[in-house]
Amino acid sequence: MRAAITGLAASIALGISAAAAAERTTTIDISSTRIGAPPADFDFQRTGQGDLGQWAVVRDPTAVDGLAIEHVSTDTQEDRFPLAIYQPLPAENVEVRIRLKIVAGPLQTAGFAVGVRSPDSYYAVSANAFEHRVDLLLFSGGKPTRVDGAEASVMADRWHTLAVTINDDHFTVSLDHKVLFTAFERTRMKDGRIALWTQEDNVTRFDQIEVRVLPPTPWR
Repeated sequence: MRAAITGLAASIALGISAAAAAERTTTIDISSTRIGAPPADFDFQRTGQGDLGQWAVVRDPTAVDGLAIEHVSTDTQEDRFPLAIYQPLPAENVEVRIRLKIVAGPLQTAGFAVGVRSPDSYYAVSANAFEHRVDLLLFSGGKPTRVDGAEASVMADRWHTLAVTINDDHFTVSLDHKVLFTAFERTRMKDGRIALWTQEDNVTRFDQIEVRVLPPTPWR
């Protein structure tokens, strides 16, 4: 009997430990990369045709720690979405929080991608400083479809905190710590990686990238 109780206690402790580990927040360390070099642990891809763009760590006195990941490109190919895919952390349910600044570019659109299975298959949380809105987009076969969105005070050359919490088929999207909308995506692809995401020849900077992996959805 004592052995059974001990085994049960060990199982409960293991479950609690696993749940705690699943909800640990990972902050991506930009400072581990030298200035001017591509950020470590990222794979650089793009949706559509054309250049991958240039991704590098740069100094930025307005960033939290004085450093940012910057994307620059002179390729004006339409419907091109550069991606910097973070490799170490695939997840099903996740909370992502990223600070970004849209520095320049005609479309003034940037954000991040979640559930990245390939450069043509993922969801993007998009902040648009030209139209002043935030959208959740589904990319399938490289083509975007708007799932949901809302008007928002997105401004160029200003740092914004963009975030999403994904739990099963719920996407809760926020800007600057204010919830904008919750979308329900019944056909959601369940797992994948996260990525920094921008559009065409925009100049965009990112810092304070935080990822919290949530417990997976139980089978129903």
